[in-house]
Amino acid sequence: MIKTLLFVCIASLSLLTFSQVNNTVSYIQLPENYSAKLDIVYSEVGNWKGKLDVFLPDNTSNATPLIINIHGGGWNHGAKETQTGFGSFFKIGYAVANIEYRLVDVAPAPAAIEDVRCALMYLYNHAKAFNIDTSKIILMGGSAGGHLALMAGLLGDDKTFDTSCKYDGDIKIAAIINKYGVTDLVPLGKWGSAKRWLGEGFNNHEFVRSVSPIYHITKDSPPVFIVHGDADPVVPYSQSVELHKKLLSLGIKTKFVTIPHGKHGKFSQQEKKRITQEMLDFLKELKI
Repeated sequence: MIKTLLFVCIASLSLLTFSQVNNTVSYIQLPENYSAKLDIVYSEVGNWKGKLDVFLPDNTSNATPLIINIHGGGWNHGAKETQTGFGSFFKIGYAVANIEYRLVDVAPAPAAIEDVRCALMYLYNHAKAFNIDTSKIILMGGSAGGHLALMAGLLGDDKTFDTSCKYDGDIKIAAIINKYGVTDLVPLGKWGSAKRWLGEGFNNHEFVRSVSPIYHITKDSPPVFIVHGDADPVVPYSQSVELHKKLLSLGIKTKFVTIPHGKHGKFSQQEKKRITQEMLDFLKELKI
């Protein structure tokens, strides 16, 4: 039997423990052996509260792998409640954390990176309570979420953007799943969403490099799964080509799935099934 969680915002119910997102209604379908912990506050910056939802398998004796999902939206829109495609992970017993971060109307770059890193550290710090295997944490995102997944994972123990959160151990991500995310903002500076997100740092070349994942790749970087449509009109396909090329040059395990004639995440059901299977095969190869 499937349990359905309904996320809906009703102003008159604003005093409920779990707040909702305005005008957003979406469904997460959980298997009977899963439970949800919603709107956990992982960070507070001024009046803004960073929240995440965690979906956990029940009654597991062993610590479980964790997918940390990051929504897209050009760093300027989107919400965790719109993310629903976790069924394939539930089937193999993974836990899922679905997070939100500060959008540009709240704060420009590097705020979103700081928030994803804070969410990551929160989950590391609470891994025992959630029964999470910290050696099997995977970051995943599409579009802007792909960019943020890459940044948070490739930074590893680099504390550059860890301004308000702390984790005393080593941060070593098991894998990153990047779906048509921006990898290099340097050549995309005139793109409206990027320019807006970069804010006052727009004309600072070193700052733009610092928030671009491709410049954080080292021989110790985690494995990266990449998917991109070669006709993407939003994020150039070449961004993923260059990412894949650099990963290979440094001996990093990677898999690049190209969707012929694919637009920006606009894939057919058959293509989505192929992507899911390729992704699961990649994680299986990594023994996650």
